[in-house]
Amino acid sequence: MYKIMLIEDDMTLTTLIKETLEKYDYQVCIPKELRNIEEQFKQAKPDLVLLDINLPYYDGFYICRAIRHESSVPIIFISARNGEMDQIMGIEIGADDYIIKPFSIEILMVKVKSVLRRAYGDYVGSGEGKTVINSFYIDEKSFKMHYKTQSVELTKTELKLVKKLFDNRDKVIAREELLEEMWDESFIAGDNALTVNITRIKGKLSSLGIIDIIKTKRGAGYYFDTEVLKGACNE
Repeated sequence: MYKIMLIEDDMTLTTLIKETLEKYDYQVCIPKELRNIEEQFKQAKPDLVLLDINLPYYDGFYICRAIRHESSVPIIFISARNGEMDQIMGIEIGADDYIIKPFSIEILMVKVKSVLRRAYGDYVGSGEGKTVINSFYIDEKSFKMHYKTQSVELTKTELKLVKKLFDNRDKVIAREELLEEMWDESFIAGDNALTVNITRIKGKLSSLGIIDIIKTKRGAGYYFDTEVLKGACNE
């Protein structure tokens, strides 16, 4: 479930958009007031921002620029300003799309889904060596794990282990099978070495903001819990 921050001062339209998004299982965050949007954005950590331009205190262009100083989160302008220059400015300062009022709710939903898919992916392939799940993927070529705008490097052994778990996500992999992933011609891994490497991988995942995604099945092995990725998008 993705979290969407809706910044709009028309309460009738806000209610309509909120109810529609929630119907499609999106979580909607609406600022309590429009004076300190930047602080509320930092606290909410949304996955997408729907942003009006004509707002009290600060206009949408200002807010867009302020967000871009902090984050690469997708932004869609929703505005009655239909001039070509307004649309160009909106895209040039960092918005991902621009919807002109009045618009059909169907158009809004298509735009939202499209922007989220481009930004994060959702169980889709992303080229050789990459499978993207809710903005998380492992890049075998660079020995890195990526989540949203962050990345962390892996050792050769860590890459083998996390890839094995990720490729078999939500399925318990026996410790013996993971130990085999660590073996090579010059090194036979012991049980303690597996524990140490799994702990290191968990630490690196935590540094990306993904907590407790590798779970232990007592007496059986480990598994990669993709439900945690869905939850991470809601934090």
